[in-house]
This record gives sequence, C-alpha cells and structure tokens, in this order.
Amino acid sequence: MKPINAYLGRLFLMLCLISVPNHLLAQEKNTVSGKVFDETGQTIPGANVSLKGSDQNVITDVNGSYLFSNVTAGSYTISATNVGYKSFEKKITVKDGESVKEDLFLETESQSLKEVVVTGSSSPRSKLESSVAITTMGAKAIEDRAPISTAALLQTIPGFVVEASGGEIGNNLFARGIPSAGAYEYVQIQEDGLPVFEDGALQFANADTFYRLDETVSKMEAVRGGSASIFANNAPGGIINFISKTGQNEFQGRAKFSTSDYGMFRTDLNLSGALIQDKLFFNVGGFYRADNGVRNTGFTANKGGQIKGNLTYKFDDGDYLRVNFKHLNDRNTFYLPIPLKSNNGKIEGIDGFNPNYGTLTSANFSHLNVPQYGGGTFTADLEDGSHPVINSIGAEFKKKISDKVTFKNAFKQTAIDLNYNAIFPNGGPWTQDFYATDIQKTTAGNLAYTYVDNGAAVDPNALIMRADHWYIQKKMNNFANNFSFSFDLDPVKLTAGYYYSNWKSNQYWNWNSYLVNVSDNPRLLNVKDNTTGVDHTWNGVERITWLERDAQTKSVLNDIYADAEIKATDNLTFNAGLRYNKDKYSGYRDNARFFAENLGVLDNNTADDAVTTVKGNPYTYWRYDVSEWSYTAAGNYKFNDNMASYIRYSQGFRSPIEESFYDNAADLSKLENTKVNQLELGYKYSGSFFTVNANVFHMNLKNVAFTDILSDGSSENKFADVNNIGLEVETNARYEMVKLNFTFTVQKPEYDKFTGTNADGSTFDFNGNTARRIPKFFCNLRPEVDITKDFTAYVQFSYYDKKFTNQDNKQVLPAYKEVGAGLNYTYNNLRFAVDTSNLFNEIGLTEGDPRQTTSAASDVFMARPILGRAFRFSVAVNF
Repeated sequence: MKPINAYLGRLFLMLCLISVPNHLLAQEKNTVSGKVFDETGQTIPGANVSLKGSDQNVITDVNGSYLFSNVTAGSYTISATNVGYKSFEKKITVKDGESVKEDLFLETESQSLKEVVVTGSSSPRSKLESSVAITTMGAKAIEDRAPISTAALLQTIPGFVVEASGGEIGNNLFARGIPSAGAYEYVQIQEDGLPVFEDGALQFANADTFYRLDETVSKMEAVRGGSASIFANNAPGGIINFISKTGQNEFQGRAKFSTSDYGMFRTDLNLSGALIQDKLFFNVGGFYRADNGVRNTGFTANKGGQIKGNLTYKFDDGDYLRVNFKHLNDRNTFYLPIPLKSNNGKIEGIDGFNPNYGTLTSANFSHLNVPQYGGGTFTADLEDGSHPVINSIGAEFKKKISDKVTFKNAFKQTAIDLNYNAIFPNGGPWTQDFYATDIQKTTAGNLAYTYVDNGAAVDPNALIMRADHWYIQKKMNNFANNFSFSFDLDPVKLTAGYYYSNWKSNQYWNWNSYLVNVSDNPRLLNVKDNTTGVDHTWNGVERITWLERDAQTKSVLNDIYADAEIKATDNLTFNAGLRYNKDKYSGYRDNARFFAENLGVLDNNTADDAVTTVKGNPYTYWRYDVSEWSYTAAGNYKFNDNMASYIRYSQGFRSPIEESFYDNAADLSKLENTKVNQLELGYKYSGSFFTVNANVFHMNLKNVAFTDILSDGSSENKFADVNNIGLEVETNARYEMVKLNFTFTVQKPEYDKFTGTNADGSTFDFNGNTARRIPKFFCNLRPEVDITKDFTAYVQFSYYDKKFTNQDNKQVLPAYKEVGAGLNYTYNNLRFAVDTSNLFNEIGLTEGDPRQTTSAASDVFMARPILGRAFRFSVAVNF
C-alpha cells in the first residue's frame, strides 16, 4: 500500500502545482480599475478607494488612477473617500476573465474646511489653510438655492450687499461697505479664472450682464478682500469665480425643464464624456429661456440663451490642455425705480400702480422713432431690452516642466455687442398743475392732456411723469492672458506670473423723454397749450434726444505678480503677495452741445426745441497712466485638523471708472486711483455638526468716486474717503435631518473728507454720514429639513437694515425682510422642485432714485423695490 499511497501523494501534489498557476492566472484576469474625479472633471490624487467585501484598499496615484488586481469573481461595493469630499459608493459585479473599468466621482463638501479651493491663490489649498475669507458653493448647492439671477446667488455671501431688484441682469454689488455708483466696481466676476470682461463697472454694462448660471457650472468660489488685488485687476473688494464642468470617461448628461407663474419656458442641457478614453474629454451645455418677467411689461421681457463648452486633453503625467468657448445671445428687461408712497412710515403702492409687479416699462411705447439733428430719424426698440451678443474663445495649458517647476497659461478673447434699452424715471411724479406751472411755466388751466392712443382726455387728478427711453450701444472686446511659473522649493512654494489684457469699449447714447400717466402699463400722453396752440409733446415724446453721447474707453494692462507660501511648521503657514500694475487708459469723448439745438421740424411744438447733439463738434482725446503696487501678507495657524485662524493685511486699488474719464477728459489731474487698505482677522472651525467662518475687517478707502448720472445728464463727479469696520460670519450646522445655514454682516461704513461745493454754488459737508445704499446689518437664514431621504423642504429668510439713498442721509430706505421657500423631491434619476421667492410680497426698497431727489407730489417718491412673489417649477433628469 505504501507505493500506492506514495503515488497518490505525488499525483495530488502535481495537481496542486498545476491548478495553483491556473487559479492565479484567472485572478489576474479579474481587475477593477479607473480614475477618481471631482465635480469639475479634474482627477483627484491621494483619494482612498476600497473594495468592500474584500480586504483591498488603494490610494490613487498622481493621475487620480487606481487598480485592484486578483479580484475574485463576485459582487462588491466600491467606495472612494477624500478630505473635503462626500463619500462615494457604487455596486459592481466582477466576472471571471473580466476587467472592470469604473470611474468614480466625488462631490465637494462645502461645509468642510478641508475642501480645496483655487480662487485668490497661486495653487490649490484647503479652506483651513487659506488665509482669506472665502465662500464656496457646488452645483447641487446652487441648484438647491434656485437663484433667479446671478446676483440673487451672490446675496448669500456675507460682506456682499447685492441689489437684485433689476431683474436677471444689471444688478449691483457693494463689497465690504464700499459705496459706488453701482455695478461690480470693486470686485471681478471670473469664468474659470479669467474675467468675463476686464472691467465689471462700465456704464450700463454691469458684469452680470455677461454671465448666466446654467447646468454647465460646477462650482462658485467667492473671495472677499484678502489676496484679490494680487490675482485680479481693479478688484480690492473680491473675486467671484465660476468654475465650469469638464468631461470624464463615463458619458453623463443632465436635462432640465423649468416654468413659472410669470410665463417662463426654460430648457437646460449639459452633456459630458470622453472622445478618447483617459485622454480627450468634452463638456457642452447651455439653455434657452423665454418669460414675461416678474414685473408685467406687456411683452416677452426675457428671451434668449447660451451655449458653452470645453475640450480637455490630458497628458500621461496629469497635465492638460483645455479649449473653451461661449456664445450668449440673450435679452432682458431691466427694472428701475417706480412711484411709491409712505403711509406713516409704511411703504405702499399708489393707486393704479402695483408695487410688486408694476413697472414703467410698457408695451404701449415700445418702439421709438424720432427725427434727428442734421436729418434722418433715430429708431430704438424697448422690447430688445438689455441685449448682449457675446462670443468668447480661450484655452488653458498646464505642464509640469520638472519635479520642482510647473508652467501654466490661460487666455480668452471676448467680443461683445450690447444694445441697451430701458425706461428710466426722469422727473415726477407730478400733479398736472405742478407740471404746467413749474415745468412748462404757464398757468395750470392752459394745458390739456390727452392719451396718444385714443385721444381721450386724462383724468385731471391723475399724476403724470417723465419716463425716459435710454438707448446705449456698446461695442466691446477684450483679450486677456495670464501665465505663471510655480516653483516647489519645500518649504516654500513660489509663483511668479505676468498678466496682459487689452480691452476697448465704444459707446453711443441717445436718450428721449416720454410723458406718461403714472400707472401699471402706463400710456403716452400729449400735452397742448390751448391758449397759444403750442404742443409740448410729439406722439408722446416730450424731449427729443435730450442727451446724445459718443465716447470710447480702452486700456492696455501689463501686470506682473508674485505669490509665496511658506510652510514654517506643520501648523504655521505664511503667505505674501505682490503685484505691479503698469496700465494705460485712453479714449475720447464728444463735446456735445447740451439742449442747444432746435430741430425746427415740428411746427408749434417744443419737443424738438432743446436737442443735444455731438455733430459738428470736435472730440477731446485723453490718456491716463497707472503705475501702482498692490501687496498683501498673511499668517495662518492651524490649531488642529478642524480649527485655524489667520491675520492678513492688504493694499489694493481701483482705477478711475469710465464715467470719471468722460467727466474729466479735459483735465485728468483731479483723478486719482482709489486706494483700499484692509486688515482682517479670520477664524475657521469645522466640527461634526457645526462649521463657522468669521472675519473681522477694517477698511480704509481713499478717493472713492461718486459718478451717478443725474436727471439733467450731468454726473455727480464727487470724491471722498470711506472708513468701514465690520464682522462677517458664515455658519453651517447639521443635526440628523435638519441643516441650518446662517450668515450675517455687521458694519459701520462712514464718509471722511467729504466736503465741497455743489454745481449750484451751495456747500455740503457729509463727514461722518453713513455710506449710501449700505445697510449696517444684513443676514440670511436658511433652514432645510430632510423630510425623507429624498424629500427636502427649505425656508430662506433675508433681512436688510435701513440705509440711505444719498450721501446727505436725508432719504431713508426702511429695513425690510424677504422670505422664500421650496420643496424638492428626488426619485431615482429625476429631481422635482418648486421654489418661491418673496413669499409674502414684501415691498423692500434696494435703492431710491439717484437721478431725482424730490417729488412735486409730497407723499409720492421714486424707489426700486425687490421683485414680487414668484413661483418656479422644475424637473431635471440625469442620464
């Protein structure tokens, strides 16, 4: 038996030796591999990937790749985690002889201080280690807030006073209490790190006119103060950077349909994927929208859309080349102050004019056609609204030259054709008797008022006013290029760069005054003097081309900058930045003859008696050079992985704005750059249930310009210093099914060195007054409740303290609150939502009428309130 047993033993051993290699070979054929991406399509090195059901765990390499070998056939759950991101899990099945390829996608966790940010710094760094005040919001958080406009989204950021009452575009942002004429004068709105247009405060070309939120947006990062002056031009108040989605190996798509109670039809679409696996990726999307507007104009107020996209080629070492493009063709109605009245301090609408939904913009005078000096006619279409046509193309290239040196370059070419049409209040409301005696200088009973459309007499008790059709055409272009070298010289990271930009804005204005009744959907009026037979209107036009302007502003920027980060210890980091601007501004302006020409084409009619024209007059050419240093220094101490504090000092500046150049073209010696000095102390904490970001800041501003266009076409053209001290706080809390976001700002912006003489010879002294249009306190409170895992409800509460219309602090805009609410439900790959803004139809005043400070009807005044209650409904599908 022994030989048989020995034989059987040898046979068993041989079978084992044969079977083991075959088994191992079978396992080698079973692999699971892929890459880990963030929301923007960038790979994530150092992410943890595990295969639950086995004992395998790996870390992604520098290209974000992972690989599991020798995986036994079966079902598994693959998971990916990384600091600053939400965990990701997905079930997979592995079959014998199969190689499974699975890309994983991590969504940023905005409440985490470990979230990586790129704005306002030379290299990506976590929020915890960033010595700046920064607010971030991912695509999901943006959608959950359902902003009606870009400005409405920015209202959620502490330190930024945002007036979103103009509609979808043309709104105003005041950063850290810096007063201005409006627009985005001290911040820069960027798209993937480059400006949407170099100067965001050109007249009637606010930066948000050129940017739309849609499904192509991956993330928003907003820096306040801090390092903004080092990484952007004319932006001491901050940088708002919208980061676009990019592609990945797995094809993904999202479609969304939206409607509303104000007649909205909107479709959004975004598609992304790979043209060549692991190499060439794409993302393309856009929207089309038409609606009647929250305020009823009688025509389609908003209509148009955009398409944008990018192609990304990734090299083997993780570097990339990206090409991007955008085409925007959209028109929007711009809302302006309307007549209101105060009833014992309570703001109300006047008879016949709805304060929540009324507007002076009306289909009853949408088409303008008036004779011109020198012959011909001028034609404009109010229904065209603010109508930008934008074409931009750009590219971004990042290449690691060596282990220590990385090169990066980005450029963008943008061309904009903007036709702007809006109705501005410009006199009144008046009683008819006041109009006769004070405006036309005649006896009250001499004038007869009739409607243009049917000739019927106007009620003698009805108020009347001027409603101006302001037409502005702007031809704009901008080329911007930013390149830099980054050096990893442990423990120092140094970045040195050169920024070049040239831009030009040619503009033509033609403004005409209508005479209208004061009501919703106002109608044109004709006025005739029965004693003399003289008409004071022509088809409802009271003043033909009372203002005409032809001007150009252009600039060439040559800026160098450097940023250094020093890791002194594991917990202590220092940062220093320097920027030198060598910028040249130039252009021309007309020398219009103001109210000087009588067309002589209208018999017995005063409508053409005081025409302004640029024809026949020479132009004034001007040039203004800027040589300025901006600098900053900061220290960040990390107490532990959940808490840090920083201190930062910075000095930046803002060059004179377009209107200042126009007003002072003949003598630019009175112009100075606005200097902005900031000291801020920040504290950041993130626990399991609670996150807080708090910043105490002090700002000192020298030579702030005030350049509102007044009702007579002139500019304020005043300058002052401003001091502000404030506290910005952003908190997030979560406990089981409830989330709470609370932000607030307390500040005290006051004028200094603000005395002088008015145009009429009177003097003023505004020292110590509160900066106009800036509340001392404002806050946002947003509780969310997960009723079920897939069903969420929220309430959005906003409060704004009282503020002042003008520098004299005599006209008070009362404090107000606004409440919004909504529900969203997710079922598989579908998302249903209903969102409501201004739920209780609050009349909240964001500004008075800076062009008109008094009214002949003492209980009636002009101001711009927030939009009335609006419901929006949407359904989105992921595929």
